Amino acid sequence: MTAARAVALAALVVAGVLVAMMLLGGNEMTAYKLRFQNAGQLVKDDDVQIGGRRIGRVTDILLTNQNEAEVGIEVTKEFAPLREGTTATIRQTSLSGIANRYIELKAGPNNADELEANALLPTSDTQDAVDLDQLFNTLDPKARRSLQRVIQGSATQFEGKGEAANAAAKYFNPAISTTRELVNELTRDQRTLERFIVDGAKAIGALAEKRETLTDLVSNANGAAQGIANENEAFANVLEQLPQTLRRGNTTFVNLRATLTDLDVLVEESKPATRDLEPFLRELRPLVRASRPTIRDLRLAIRAPGADNDLTELMRKAPRLASTAEPALRNTSTTLRKLTPVLDFIRPYSSDLVGWFRDFGQGVANYDANGHFARIQPVYNTFSFTDNAAGGMLTPQDPDDRLVGLQQGVYKRCPGGGTQPARDGSTPNKDDGDLDCDQRQVPPGP
Repeated sequence: MTAARAVALAALVVAGVLVAMMLLGGNEMTAYKLRFQNAGQLVKDDDVQIGGRRIGRVTDILLTNQNEAEVGIEVTKEFAPLREGTTATIRQTSLSGIANRYIELKAGPNNADELEANALLPTSDTQDAVDLDQLFNTLDPKARRSLQRVIQGSATQFEGKGEAANAAAKYFNPAISTTRELVNELTRDQRTLERFIVDGAKAIGALAEKRETLTDLVSNANGAAQGIANENEAFANVLEQLPQTLRRGNTTFVNLRATLTDLDVLVEESKPATRDLEPFLRELRPLVRASRPTIRDLRLAIRAPGADNDLTELMRKAPRLASTAEPALRNTSTTLRKLTPVLDFIRPYSSDLVGWFRDFGQGVANYDANGHFARIQPVYNTFSFTDNAAGGMLTPQDPDDRLVGLQQGVYKRCPGGGTQPARDGSTPNKDDGDLDCDQRQVPPGP
């Protein structure tokens, strides 16, 4: 062997070793064990995938003492070691196949602890595949016959509409994608979703307890809707007149805006008066409460149930009386309106007026053989009385001074000032601030 051939043979051996290291050393595998309730027709060398990419294979399948399937897998070094929180699910490439299973892994978070080699994922972290046979076995004969009818009806429904169905199928993927995003958004905050489901269940339970009321509500709503439907012509007329009404309403609101602007001035001016309005209304409440029977009787007198028993029917049946009463009532209203200032002036002196009637009656109550007589005592103010140690003395008044006490200071007495002041201070009365009187002008004596 020449030196050139020896060098070529050595280079070939080195290249073979490098290739073997790349093929064997680059595919170093890490073993794990997965515990499933059912192996779901897995076989050896089935794929182990993450995100649709093959990262390993199934190495063996064993039956445990608990009649569970223990599946051994190997994962490439690139994706090992797995971390806590990893879950495994047996998937199918299609529903119609048999030996088309694979294991899909969902890796745990990167900040979780690493799983050691040959670590076991329990059944709480795995999920079996569901075969169509298992689904069909859960159906009773009646449900299976109904499902057959649904499938046959679907075939009849899509008969001759294959192109339209294929065109609609193009939108399945976007619809599923958006639905998945929606579900992900709903499940992102699981605590809020759980609270929503629990509260929703409570609300539905409360509604279920009121099912009779809801039934009546639906029935009444149906009747109301039927009544509305029967008045469709009236609604049509209303809708025809609605634009004109809205235009007029717009004009009204525009004018109302200016009115409200002017009304602001009135509101600002009335605010000081409203401070006294509250105590006035508080004192008015007993009067309103006491006047209810009177107002009720007055209402019944004007308008009462039945025939020929109120003033309204009397005025309808007596037109002459109505024509005569109208000017009389109008004149009476005018008289009362003009009499109001007089009554306002006399009202404070009602106590004096009542006292005059009372005392005048007492004054003429005496009688003798000739009949009733009144005692009159003229006052001339002829003497003045001076109280001294000797027991008092009457001193004659000068004729020019005898009328001084009668002409001065007696014309501005307040209401109730014609007699001596009451001990409780109720007289003389000057509650009305418009009275021009002097409370000090009262008769002498206790």
